[in-house]
Amino acid sequence: MTKFDEALKAGKFVCSECQKCKKLVWPPNDYCNRCFGKVKWRPVSITGKLVEFSKRNEVFFCIAEFENQIRVMGSLESTIVPTIGQDLKLIKCGHNGNEEFVFQLNNS
Repeated sequence: MTKFDEALKAGKFVCSECQKCKKLVWPPNDYCNRCFGKVKWRPVSITGKLVEFSKRNEVFFCIAEFENQIRVMGSLESTIVPTIGQDLKLIKCGHNGNEEFVFQLNNS
């Protein structure tokens, strides 16, 4: 299991950042995919932007972007139809065989 998966299991959203060139490494890895430098692991901001969404039955699913470059898919807890570009926050993450992300609109 990777450090990313271990952090998700603990309910933490983290990413690797290169110590040499300061690039966020996404998907997360133990080495930079630009300069092959060593990375440090750090928390990702829990506020992001809604990139895309869809709805199946009464459940919204979305792609959210964090720190202008990290995109993840997850469910969106909302009773209103969201708008692309709307601010959202990560309210839950986990790993139980698969990665799990749950978001909420910032005005909800």
